[in-house]
Amino acid sequence: MSERVVYGIANCDIVRKARRALDAAGVDFRFVDFRKDGLEEARLRRWAEAVGWEALVNRRGTTWRQLPEDVREAIDQERAIALMLEHPTLIKRPVVERGSDVYVGWNAATASELGAG
Repeated sequence: MSERVVYGIANCDIVRKARRALDAAGVDFRFVDFRKDGLEEARLRRWAEAVGWEALVNRRGTTWRQLPEDVREAIDQERAIALMLEHPTLIKRPVVERGSDVYVGWNAATASELGAG
C-alpha cells in the first residue's frame, strides 16, 4: 500500500479533522506542516498538474481576501503557484498524497478513498 502524506497547517481545523479520522481508522500517514516545513515548488507544480491549480487555491480564506483585487482578477497558473509558495495559507487544505494520487480538501468521499470513512 502506498504511503499517505498529509500536507497542511497544524492549527487548521480541517487538517486536524482529517488527521483525527485517519488516526481513528488506523491509517498510517505522515504529516507535513507546509507553513513550518516549507513546500518545494516542484511538488506544488505536480499537485497543480494532478488536480489543476484552481483546485489548490483557497478562495474562501482570509489570505485570498487580503490580496489586492487586481492580483485576484489576473491570476493564472504561474501567478497562483508563486502566490502559494509565498503564502502557503492560500493552499486549500489538506492536500493528501497517496502514491501518485493527489486529494485536495477533506470530505466523506476523500475520507473513504483514503481508508478513513
